Amino acid sequence: MEAPVVEKKVIMAASSSAVPLETAKQDDAPATDATEAVAEKQAEEPPKPPSNRCLTCRKKVGLTGFQCRCGGTFCSTHRYTDSHQCTFDYKKVAREQIAKQNPVVMAEKINKI
Repeated sequence: MEAPVVEKKVIMAASSSAVPLETAKQDDAPATDATEAVAEKQAEEPPKPPSNRCLTCRKKVGLTGFQCRCGGTFCSTHRYTDSHQCTFDYKKVAREQIAKQNPVVMAEKINKI
């Protein structure tokens, strides 16, 4: 498997002298690891659109699909958390929200004169 050939770019100064300002640096040894190339391609690809099928029964849902907080799309039968074994912790989020909205208020122990 051969590595693709990459040309070096030379940036020339705007003045009349022909001295290059900077050259692109390149490793002498080409990358031979195929996993690095695959990882770079995956990083550049845009994320896939959400599925139009229910994650539980694989039924097509189209525009009527319900997005759950666990990240899945479900049909009308499996939209509730108890019907699709939801992994999202609703109690934890509710506790954090209540704690944020109701800070602990403590009175001073000694009255200042």
